[in-house]
Amino acid sequence: MKLMMSRLRGERSPVAPPQRDRARSVCVDRLAALLPPALEPALARRRASAAVSSTNDLISRRGVFSRRHYGSVELLPQVETDGGELNGRRFRVENGEALGETEEIFGSPSTPVLENPEYQTRWYFKYFLGKLHQNYVGSDNDKSPFFLSVVLTDANNQCVPQYRAILWKKTGAQKISLTYAANKPMTVKQILSNFPNMEKLDKGPKEIFTPDIQKDLLLLEEQEGSVNFKFGVLYAKPGQTSDDEMFSNENGSSDFDRFINLLGGKIRLKSWDKYRGGLDVKGDMTGRYSIYTIYEGHEIMFHVSTLLPYSKDNRQQVERKRHIGNDIVNIVFLDGGSSEMNHFNPSFIKSQFTHVFALVTHETTDDTYRLHVFSEESVPLFGPSLPCPPAFRNSQEFREFLLVKMINGEKAAFNTPTFSQKRERTLDMLIKDLYSEHMNDSRGNMLNRRAFSDVLPDPPRGSRRKEEARQVEFVRIGQALKLDTIVKGDAPTSLATTGLFKRAPWEPHCFYPDFSNEIVCGDSWGDTRLLVSTESGTYLIEESLAHRLVFDKSVVVKQLHVVEAHGILLLRCEKGRDCKIYVFRLSDFDGEVSTDNSARGRQDIKDNRLEKTKGCHTFSISRPGGSHLRMVVAIGKKLLLMQWRHSAAWTAWCPASDTDTVEGFQYIRELQVTETPLLLTLVDSSLVKSGGGTSDNHICVAYRHQFDLVNERTGEITHLHTVEGSRVHLVAAIDLYEDQEPELLLCFNHTCHFQKLNVENTSTEFDFHWNSVPNSIVCAFPYIFAFTPDSMEIRLIINGNLVQTMVMPKLNLICSKNDIFFATTAPEFFSSKSERLQLDKQERDLSTSPPSSPHSSSPEARPFRLYRIPLHTLSGTSTCERRCPTPSVPHGTSEVHEPASEAGRLLAVPKVSDHQRGLSRSCSSSPTPHQPPGSTFLVAPK
Repeated sequence: MKLMMSRLRGERSPVAPPQRDRARSVCVDRLAALLPPALEPALARRRASAAVSSTNDLISRRGVFSRRHYGSVELLPQVETDGGELNGRRFRVENGEALGETEEIFGSPSTPVLENPEYQTRWYFKYFLGKLHQNYVGSDNDKSPFFLSVVLTDANNQCVPQYRAILWKKTGAQKISLTYAANKPMTVKQILSNFPNMEKLDKGPKEIFTPDIQKDLLLLEEQEGSVNFKFGVLYAKPGQTSDDEMFSNENGSSDFDRFINLLGGKIRLKSWDKYRGGLDVKGDMTGRYSIYTIYEGHEIMFHVSTLLPYSKDNRQQVERKRHIGNDIVNIVFLDGGSSEMNHFNPSFIKSQFTHVFALVTHETTDDTYRLHVFSEESVPLFGPSLPCPPAFRNSQEFREFLLVKMINGEKAAFNTPTFSQKRERTLDMLIKDLYSEHMNDSRGNMLNRRAFSDVLPDPPRGSRRKEEARQVEFVRIGQALKLDTIVKGDAPTSLATTGLFKRAPWEPHCFYPDFSNEIVCGDSWGDTRLLVSTESGTYLIEESLAHRLVFDKSVVVKQLHVVEAHGILLLRCEKGRDCKIYVFRLSDFDGEVSTDNSARGRQDIKDNRLEKTKGCHTFSISRPGGSHLRMVVAIGKKLLLMQWRHSAAWTAWCPASDTDTVEGFQYIRELQVTETPLLLTLVDSSLVKSGGGTSDNHICVAYRHQFDLVNERTGEITHLHTVEGSRVHLVAAIDLYEDQEPELLLCFNHTCHFQKLNVENTSTEFDFHWNSVPNSIVCAFPYIFAFTPDSMEIRLIINGNLVQTMVMPKLNLICSKNDIFFATTAPEFFSSKSERLQLDKQERDLSTSPPSSPHSSSPEARPFRLYRIPLHTLSGTSTCERRCPTPSVPHGTSEVHEPASEAGRLLAVPKVSDHQRGLSRSCSSSPTPHQPPGSTFLVAPK
């Protein structure tokens, strides 16, 4: 015991204070000596319980993720009844049990969220068509033709006008948003330079003035895929192992009928005027009835095997196979219970076109649905991940999960080589034809010739009337095209849905409603406090209390960290050669009485400075949960490595003995780098190497155009990644732990690049791109957040798919150590749900280009409001058995759900108690705590 305690203490033995506070912890050795032998096992169990709790909390916060949450790829036994050549397709199997032992620590989040939903991705239809915008045609340095569309819009009516630009190339459409400055309009050349490999063009693009270009560009966007879906539903009796047997089932069981009625409503096909999914609506040639539904603006037609025409003389049931066999996603309902799932093989169904199989069974004993998913190996990962076990007791929650899984599955399958190569060939042909047509078309060129012009400038006086007439005609034709697209069923006509009304996992809660100063930096302190630095000083902000000044404006704080494990506060103050790091005890600010003279000034903090850090320009600390707190300080081209004297374990057992400030940091070593670092990230090593012992820790260092890895022990520098291009904006280097192996997420410009620490791996397979260049990045599995000055963009970390964009003026991330805190001038009160649900044309067609002048309630006139996104609503930490389903409205309640994309609803919600927080933390599928009786989620303005 003494040996263990000496190791925990570090080099310096703790000195007990003259008078111990009985409210504080007692040291372990003294406590063990006082305990009777009978209580020692109980103490051991308590230690183990605390360790597990700490591990769960750590995993939730450290960016731990695993792509194995989404199934494992297996070569399933192939079944060939005709003796033909074996079909060698490999499938990724999702059954909720792929993680094995790791699932006991980290539960897979399973909140159903649509990936790349239409209202986030169909930019040209939503933001451009029917509005005044500019279009250009040109060729890049590889002589490949491209089209560029630019619009200036304030689509969310937040007084945040933005440039939105789409670059059309044969590989697909690339989309970006750029901040608009009224006194400095951008040129088309500047906008193009924000796209990869478009910085320097041999020849500038030519503007297209003909209004008919809108029809051509709408055709290009439609190649991204349909907004409506058709899914096959195949009924299988127990023991059936071939598609001939399954397609020959003339009728389904009562369980199957109940299931298809759960999917949607039964509709009469004859004279059906909505999305028909390839079915005949004139002469009942494909059956009299079908199943149809709408989910979040997407129309879905189900090809149900028992509702399609049946022929007693046709063993193969060709008419049924013609529809279901050509669906990308098939649902196979297995009668007979979950035991039938173990015998299913995708090779039972002979279709090279179907890429995703969703197996569904119903257990009558406990009235639950079970789900397994088989995805062809080439299909990219898609969510939501299955719960463990994959059983659903609430049928409406199961329906929602299944619909979202199938929609995401078809969108993912559309990116397989089978479809992407065909799409690229089609786009290549279309773009080349359009390029030839518009480059040779001289119509309108003399009207107002512009190349690399300002976007939407005032036209020359001599041609103003002609230009205005052209603009009016341009908008008229665009609006007619938009209406025609809606009438044809190629675009959603309503935001209504038959899904459950649910709150998004990332929905912000108002933490502090009125703060007058712009925040420079900050960090959270416990669950209810923030320390934030402003130009007016540093403030302590606490829920339900007035904020108070703790450092006046003479203390210029540029960076701060609250280290609760050791009870210290770290500040980087001043600037230039006078900049130093200061260390304070958190207890010095706890319980202070706020007075005019209580704030500390520059003269009051001299004893708290670390002299070795003079001249530092940035620093970084290790993540919570490591054995020791480490800090690396950048001073020019020099890295100063320091470590806190006491281990985290020692402080946890004997907090009264960890009372150091500046003397608590021990100097370890000095390291030299080649350039002045712009970013620093400490990367913890793997716990144990296969041969025993521990590997070295590292520091990721970012310079102007590259990321390097520095060994903390040897100082050896390894090059990681070079950023190409003349315009480089470095954002972050985030340490992730995929399957417990350290990995870096390098963020620069619009790109996020996954980088293994093994430099031989330079694959860009998992890279993804943001619509806007971020200032800050936050990982909270399964999501990754990008914060820009006027928007929050949310994607899935496993595939980079967009799930939400929220426009918020003067947005600023404060911290993300525990929960995510940010500041914005966006209001927290919105009208009630019934008032928010508008017609599609009102919701989607409000923006004009250029935007109208800002009204009196501009962002500059509003106070800052501080918001919190609770981490437990994003990342679950639970065992399989305690998985909770997505919260829903009471059974029988009919709700209409509007996608939250348009406004990013920031709500004033009841304060979450510690008890509620604990309950929700144990339920990885639950996006929010249960609603307290009598509370409301939406508050109408007075």
